[in-house]
Amino acid sequence: MKKLYMSLAIMALTMLTAISAQAQVSWGLRAGANIVNMKMSSDILGSKNNAGFFVGPTVKFTVPIVGLSFDASALYDQRTAKVVDDANSITEERKQQTIQIPINIRYGWGLGDMANVFLFAGPQFGFNVSKHYSDWTWKSSQFSVNVGIGATVLSHLELKANYNFVVGKSAVAVDGWAGNSRYNAWQVGLGYYF
Repeated sequence: MKKLYMSLAIMALTMLTAISAQAQVSWGLRAGANIVNMKMSSDILGSKNNAGFFVGPTVKFTVPIVGLSFDASALYDQRTAKVVDDANSITEERKQQTIQIPINIRYGWGLGDMANVFLFAGPQFGFNVSKHYSDWTWKSSQFSVNVGIGATVLSHLELKANYNFVVGKSAVAVDGWAGNSRYNAWQVGLGYYF
């Protein structure tokens, strides 16, 4: 499954590179906050939402079609949530660390890059780099989807807000913990293009 996700990510980046032959390309950095919305499939376990962050390089391709652009990033992403076992009065923190590759299609309107608002959506490919717990096993890779809104100001500064929802499982609980989890997140971030 990890090889499939990697192949899809490479194929999508290859397509973006082909588009860039006629597109305007901007490189930059992105960083922001995750507000984790952990979902559990177990009736005996619950979760308390927590936070995290992401940071990494990004690239934006603006194509000759008015309002249309693409972006792709390679982000270090950390998400933390508390897992609650009410039956045994146990609360434990679980931290997931991944390399995320979001690839979004964007449609904007306004004054070009000087000041515009855009909607975006696209797939995100994640690869686990965090430790495994004795009772909690992270999936080695995961597929998720982004949906959001953003704004660009003065050609360089960009603000984005989106919801990232995981398709499938983020982790599988073992050894007494029951259920599977999804680490969905609201994300707010700033980008700067050079």
